[in-house]
Amino acid sequence: MARHPRTVDAVIAIAFTLLSVSAAPVVDSRSPAVPGVVALAALSVLTGVALMFRRSRPVAVLAVTGAAAAAAALVSGSFDGGAVPLALYALAVYGSSRRAWIGFGGVAVLIAVVAPSTAGQGPMALSIATMLLVNLILPLIATLIGTNVGGRKRYVEALRDLAVQLARERDQQARLATAAERTRIAREIHDIVAHGITVMVTLADGAAASAVARPELARDAMREVAETGRTSLSEMRRMLGVLAEDPDAGDAAPPSLRAPQPGHADLAALVDSFRSTGLPVRFTSTGAPPDDPGRQLAVFRVVQESLTNVLRYAPNADRVEVRVDHRPEEITVEVTDDDLTGPVVPPVPGSGRGLVGVAERMAVYDGTATAGRRETGGWRVLATMPSGLHDVRPGDASRAADPTTSPRVQEDR
Repeated sequence: MARHPRTVDAVIAIAFTLLSVSAAPVVDSRSPAVPGVVALAALSVLTGVALMFRRSRPVAVLAVTGAAAAAAALVSGSFDGGAVPLALYALAVYGSSRRAWIGFGGVAVLIAVVAPSTAGQGPMALSIATMLLVNLILPLIATLIGTNVGGRKRYVEALRDLAVQLARERDQQARLATAAERTRIAREIHDIVAHGITVMVTLADGAAASAVARPELARDAMREVAETGRTSLSEMRRMLGVLAEDPDAGDAAPPSLRAPQPGHADLAALVDSFRSTGLPVRFTSTGAPPDDPGRQLAVFRVVQESLTNVLRYAPNADRVEVRVDHRPEEITVEVTDDDLTGPVVPPVPGSGRGLVGVAERMAVYDGTATAGRRETGGWRVLATMPSGLHDVRPGDASRAADPTTSPRVQEDR
């Protein structure tokens, strides 16, 4: 029946109308003539029509049924309440408990006004006080039951709305997490590919230039190209393996997919790979690195991206310095070069996302990143972030995925 509320309302309205019309000749004690019966029948039909709207217009239905009941009492000489209890029940269920009790108060006032004109008349000649008590029993019961049913109904609706809201928030959180993960993977792939290709192109150019005059150097350079390619390919396979990994596989995934991310221990090898291209890199690290692998990876990628940019845009630098300072409060990464001339050959085209990715990595841990030309010449990248040793709460990773909140750094060279 709950699936067909209009049918239920129609059945109630028709049943009430038929019962009221058939009882009109019996209750018409004051004016038993045909006009009185017709008036009562018309009021019954009006009340029945009003009951059709008890769900959508409960206040109006109560007003109509109350007025019809009062008019019927004046015509018949007795007050039977008519459909007032049904209207009060509907107001409590489909309106609110507060409105239902206000409506009950209005019905009590209506009965008090009509009672003196009908007291001592009709088949049951009751006193005014008795009539008030008798005629308030059904409206009171209807209001109490309706308040109970309506309260439960509104409680269930509130739970349903809460479930819908939670599902919507869950989907939104899932979308934000997906966007953040895509951004993270894009950063990783960018750093892997940009570093690998830049080093390989530089080594290949050097090998081509020395192939005739110094073939042994060319062979060493090509071996470095192959080694760099293998390393980059291995990291790419690891990233793609993570994307293809079955979340239900548990520990059954291949060990290669669970290899540790690059960290502080890999910085020396990273610097050596750039030195092999002829870049004069001086590396200095102070303090103890944090145990957090995420922070170690962020430092590694900052150094990798910065040196890749140096190799791409400033291969003629006479001095390149990488300083990583681990302090109890924060971690500082600084990469500088003294190049004033720029590349002799056109640099390998970049995506424009490298330094932005550096800033995003720092923002994940509430850090900052700046990049720009030095007053004395050359380029400087400076990145800082909390060390995490004093319960510093990391920033929301989803911020980095939102282009409207992503940190910006100067990256024109």
